[in-house]
Amino acid sequence: MPANPVPEDFHTLTPYLAVDDATAALDFYARAFGAKERARMEGPDGKIAHASIQIGSSIVMLSDPFPQATTRPPKELGGTTTTMYLYVEDTDALFKQAVDAGATPTMEPDDMFWGDRLAQVEDPFGHSWQIASHMEDLSAEEMEERGRQAMAGMG
Repeated sequence: MPANPVPEDFHTLTPYLAVDDATAALDFYARAFGAKERARMEGPDGKIAHASIQIGSSIVMLSDPFPQATTRPPKELGGTTTTMYLYVEDTDALFKQAVDAGATPTMEPDDMFWGDRLAQVEDPFGHSWQIASHMEDLSAEEMEERGRQAMAGMG
């Protein structure tokens, strides 16, 4: 029987993070975001060659950096090019949990014009995480008007 082109339990898009000290990252993501470890493969040097975790209904893959890989960890780059957007039941509670686990707060929880309550942290490995709870559904017109008002307030 042919295999499903998208493995069971996966979504069609899965983030893959390069992380300095992936072993510590696996522990941090469990404490900060309730991640459940699904797989771990160590290389001959004991570094993580590949791991996958599940956070809520999504899977994130990660590994220690390898010289032959094109993906570099944020600390090596001096920043990151992406943010993980994590929907949860309670933004404030998970924000506190992540900070208590060692994340650096970069934006306190606040209500956004598009209907989400949003906070942001940087994990100890340099990755940016936005933590959100969807609070209200808006029509396209409401979203456009609120967006216009928010942008006007930024100038």
